[in-house]
Amino acid sequence: MSDEDEFENVEPGEPHPADVIAALNAENVELKDKLLRALAETENTRRRAEREKADASTYAVTRFAREMLTIADNFARALAHLPPAVREAADPQVQAVIEGVEATERQLLAALENYGIKQIDTSDGRFDPNLHQAIAEVAGEGKPGGSIVNVVQTGYTIGERLLRPAMVTVARKEPGSGDGKA
Repeated sequence: MSDEDEFENVEPGEPHPADVIAALNAENVELKDKLLRALAETENTRRRAEREKADASTYAVTRFAREMLTIADNFARALAHLPPAVREAADPQVQAVIEGVEATERQLLAALENYGIKQIDTSDGRFDPNLHQAIAEVAGEGKPGGSIVNVVQTGYTIGERLLRPAMVTVARKEPGSGDGKA
């Protein structure tokens, strides 16, 4: 008995079984496609949630860190205003206070670093507008135009993001300096 013989007794007005099978196959393909898309969307949502969770964990302390940087700046300013000669001539008690301030500054910076907050390195002397904010152009003091002359305020990053740019003065490009840059 062939497939055609099986379908000979189809009542008039009823769909042909071959049409029903074709419709079911098409619906099956459509449902498989929808399932695959739903699974892909679920996976994308899971990955996005994991990434957002990691970002929240890394950057949750941002506001607190900015406030702590003000304290670190005050420690640095206090220590910078103490000339070495005055420190050497100070009483042992005053020297102990100074050492305590230095130790507290080191401990604060170490605690910030434990939370992914790092100082921006300016030792190479190259100005990077993504990390530095130029507050003035000054005489180059022998440095090429556009390079960092002085760091006025230390900058910091948190994770891969800029927390605060380093405030720097930049060497003025001297006419006829021959650095080849326009």
